[in-house]
Amino acid sequence: MARRYSKSASRDVEREMRRYKKGKARSGKGGKGGKVKSRKQAIAIGLSEARKKGKKVPKKAKKKGRKKRKR
Repeated sequence: MARRYSKSASRDVEREMRRYKKGKARSGKGGKGGKVKSRKQAIAIGLSEARKKGKKVPKKAKKKGRKKRKR
């Protein structure tokens, strides 16, 4: 099976995780948001940065909404 993410995208995530562990990672545009509080959030930031650079990263998962029931 082929790799889902490129090695360079993995490095971007790794870099962001290191920043998170040191307590330096911040969210928002230009890092002007609040402090990153979870591992998942840090990974998401790393992946979005990799996407912006045009690296091989799958598209964001679409949110699944509940269907309205007909009466």
